Amino acid sequence: MGITGSWSVTSKGPVTSPQHIRNRHGMRPGTAVEVVAGGDKVLLRPKRRRANATDGWLLEARGALKGKSTDQRMKLTRGEY
Repeated sequence: MGITGSWSVTSKGPVTSPQHIRNRHGMRPGTAVEVVAGGDKVLLRPKRRRANATDGWLLEARGALKGKSTDQRMKLTRGEY
């Protein structure tokens, strides 16, 4: 299945995950974790943010102004192509 580690559950329910697993999966304090339970298995994984329409636009726009002068950038901002 991959990397394994020992986890322990506290009296109030939280678990502490091994450092090497948190590092490998980019889990930092505050990372939302998705829990999927089925049969005799429990899967924990970092919850990924879902992309939306704005994300697509931002990806396309990223770098659009790179290499342009301030005057060129201002013209684009004002709609003066």
